Amino acid sequence: MSAAPPAAVRIEGLVRRYGDLPAVDGVSFEVLRGEMFGLIGPDGAGKTTTLRVALGLLAAHGGRVETLGLDPFRRRRELSRRVGYLSQRFSLYGDLSVDENIAFFAAVHGVGGWVSRRDELLEMLRLAPFRGRLADRLSGGMKQKLALACTLVHTPELLVLDEPTTGVDPVSRRDFWKILVDLQRRGLTIVLTTPYLDEAERCQRVALLDHGRLLALASPQELRGLARGSTIEVLARPRRRAAEILRDVDGVTEVETFGERLHAGLAGVPPAGAAGAAGRLADALRAAGIEVEATRPIPASLEDIFITRIREAAAGRAAR
Repeated sequence: MSAAPPAAVRIEGLVRRYGDLPAVDGVSFEVLRGEMFGLIGPDGAGKTTTLRVALGLLAAHGGRVETLGLDPFRRRRELSRRVGYLSQRFSLYGDLSVDENIAFFAAVHGVGGWVSRRDELLEMLRLAPFRGRLADRLSGGMKQKLALACTLVHTPELLVLDEPTTGVDPVSRRDFWKILVDLQRRGLTIVLTTPYLDEAERCQRVALLDHGRLLALASPQELRGLARGSTIEVLARPRRRAAEILRDVDGVTEVETFGERLHAGLAGVPPAGAAGAAGRLADALRAAGIEVEATRPIPASLEDIFITRIREAAAGRAAR
């Protein structure tokens, strides 16, 4: 039996502070080669700081970090030739064409014979018809594709993306993700941060961070299996009043709005008892004069788990 390949990224007890404020506090995880790994968490959770330490852009104040077998801070110049990084503020040159932007980044990375690589990327990203267009005249989604092409021109082993689809329209988001999935299938290791929980569902594993600490590390499916209690979906009118009533029902820990539907979280109610709990919520709403169209137990979504873990962590900090 062959040994497992070494991790692309290994982080053990990472600490990074800004002054006296710990931005990352004792975080540990590994990213396997060929894996798509997601860092999720609210603003200020430490996601971007963790990425920047792993890339050697920031020094760690504690712990151990290894990226592609290298100390990222001490050997960041060598590492930069093997990693592609698409940051939140990736800068294209608006007065250069698509072709010229890629040529510029190829020169920055010292890529020889880059013309064939450029043509391959333009075809893969469906940018070939626009190769002569100035970057400033591209749509938001096309700019992100061009930024990705510039990031990939030197054929990195590891692709790091910091919220790559923020501000991109839904159709472009879907196209961008098709590209990422195809790249991962070709063997590229991808690490990304995202505020969109539906995107995190596409990752093989995710790390949930909050206030610089690791709250959970598992596959999306495993995380859903860690749900504590049950979630009941409620369709009722008027929705806002129904939410107010549900929050006062004994055992309901949270009520979230998803379009026209409400998700009511019930602590300590196992899946076997969820159907009875759904009926109890319907009775409480009808007794208050609410028109109830449907109530049903639903599997916990990644967003449900995310919100529950964040609130539990906040309650723990308040107790301390």
